[in-house]
Amino acid sequence: MIYNTYVQPQGAHQHHTHPQHHQTLQQDHAGHNATAGSISHAGFSANLGPNVSPFTPSNHQNGTATGARGVQSQQQYSEHWNEQLKAFKAAEQAHQTMAEQHQQHYYARTKASENKGIGPLANTNTSEPVDGELEDRGRPVNFDKALDRQDWLMLDMSGQGLKNVSPPLFNEYQFLTEVYLSSNQLTSLPPAIGQLRSLRLLDVSHNQLSHLPPELGMCTPLRQLLLFNNMIRNIPFELGALHFLELLGIHGNPLDNDTKTRMVEGGTKEFINYLKENAPVPIPPAPRVPITIQEDIGSDRERIRVLSWNTLCDKYASSTLYGYTPASALSWEYRRDSIMQEFHDRDSDILCLQETAMDAFDNFFLPELGKKGYRGVFYPKTRVKHMTGKDQQAVDGCSIFYKSDKYILLDKQLVDFRQTAINRPDMKSADDVFNRVMPKDTIAVYCFFESRFTGNRFIVVNAHLCWESFLPDVKAVQTGILMELVTKQSERYTRRPAIPIEEKQLTKSSIEDSQAEDFPEPLPSQEYRNNTDIPLLVCGDYNSMTDSSVYELLEKGRIPPDHPDLKGHSYGNFTRDGIEHPFSLRNSYAHLFGTPDELTFTNYTPSFSGVLDYIWYTTNTLDLVELLGPPDAEYLKRVPGFPNYHFPADHIHIMGEFVFKPKKEKKAPGGDQKGRIE
Repeated sequence: MIYNTYVQPQGAHQHHTHPQHHQTLQQDHAGHNATAGSISHAGFSANLGPNVSPFTPSNHQNGTATGARGVQSQQQYSEHWNEQLKAFKAAEQAHQTMAEQHQQHYYARTKASENKGIGPLANTNTSEPVDGELEDRGRPVNFDKALDRQDWLMLDMSGQGLKNVSPPLFNEYQFLTEVYLSSNQLTSLPPAIGQLRSLRLLDVSHNQLSHLPPELGMCTPLRQLLLFNNMIRNIPFELGALHFLELLGIHGNPLDNDTKTRMVEGGTKEFINYLKENAPVPIPPAPRVPITIQEDIGSDRERIRVLSWNTLCDKYASSTLYGYTPASALSWEYRRDSIMQEFHDRDSDILCLQETAMDAFDNFFLPELGKKGYRGVFYPKTRVKHMTGKDQQAVDGCSIFYKSDKYILLDKQLVDFRQTAINRPDMKSADDVFNRVMPKDTIAVYCFFESRFTGNRFIVVNAHLCWESFLPDVKAVQTGILMELVTKQSERYTRRPAIPIEEKQLTKSSIEDSQAEDFPEPLPSQEYRNNTDIPLLVCGDYNSMTDSSVYELLEKGRIPPDHPDLKGHSYGNFTRDGIEHPFSLRNSYAHLFGTPDELTFTNYTPSFSGVLDYIWYTTNTLDLVELLGPPDAEYLKRVPGFPNYHFPADHIHIMGEFVFKPKKEKKAPGGDQKGRIE
């Protein structure tokens, strides 16, 4: 008999797939509260149906009665295997109870008393202090303003004689943390089980499973995976991503001797690590495809290609944060070469990088990119002032690289958010500045460039905001400070004198003789009447989603003083008058909203997937021509998170190609004589 398992429980919530569940379930909770409520399927009777043959050890092809295995005493086994046998005995007892009493939903019944009064799950994400300060690196989670209540998180379908499980079950209930499918007649699990990205316990003991779907490796929060008494011979390498797994119950399966030996001697943790480190490198994804936004762009218009990427600083690339990543793929030596290959393939004019360590900038990026004709600007986080030696060299910051044969650097500026805030007369006495802004030392950098041959001038901003979801006000303040400084400095840039033509010409030492004829004669420097006439590109990792105050401020040019992210805080003029800027900015990737090519994430980990990185541009001065498309969707179905062998950071890079808009010329009064360009 085949049972259809897709039955709608009464009162079930179908919309709880938010990142906050993922983050909470990545943490260890006291007691058993993370399982919340339980539910039994209303579509089945309370007892085993008359046509269902109870699945007992005696009729299991690979099973034995309790105590039949192992004449030796448990003391002769390793500590790891004793734990295995203890869990096996508990599973056998549950199976016997269901068989003898013809009782379904054993676990829902036994856990009912534990699951009363379940409320919202708490966020237990914390940061470790580093050198007296909070380290500015973590997984951005819980972006929603409040956690929704989920009344049940456990599904018990044990002892029902099921022969298959319908994939929609896993599509619909992605919030589940515990699933019991034991004591059935399942011969396989659908790949869709990999969608249970919050799962902490899966029990499929006492079935007829001969293999496991590799997609099970997507369920990285798993603490217990119970496979007792099946017919499984091999464990997929993909399960090496289950780095939180505490118990892999494999007793009663005809496993190969190597697997048995590793489990007996090393236990679950060591075996899972073995799978992770020895897994073959997966097939690479299909290349990311450029997406055309505008066609028929005249060849006379200057193009500029800009790339932004949080490349994951080496000191943050730890097995603690990225336990699902093989050590060889997490090593800086491997990742840096992969990053450099991406730079080579993309051939961008401007590179905006976040989390660039000082030693990586000096000893790797600067010399390697220098070979490709780039020069760079770098500023570390302000904590560098209090450090020396190796600690100082490990401090990360923001860097901007540019092709020196195309652009001339006119100015560079560091934006020290906390120093700027504390020095503002309207903020320096505010408690929130001391308690919330000052502890965060993330920074921004911006540069003023001139195109060597066209004379076009433009500003490039590269920012990295704090990551904590509970500091949306700080991110808004940091963005407000950034845009305020860019506004004031750009006014000064309108008065910047022109560069003499002879200083713009490339010297023979800077280019190969064979390339000299490829470069045109430089044109005079452009002049700009207003600061908003200067093309502006605002790039970086803003650790903010599209529903945030940061996004609203950049897109709309203003957020009011009573914005929810600012409400209840005191930040001088920002909370008295609101925060604003004068530029007409648009998110480059907003052009893809609602299309099949929409970019749904720039940060991809098991606990969070979403867009945090942006390239904004001023629509009155630049046109967007092309965007780099999203990663291969099929490839992602078996990849729980980045970094891995094909994506060297937990963020992906984004890239856009722009053209400078022709400038309108203002006629002088009373004639056709041309006036200043504006």
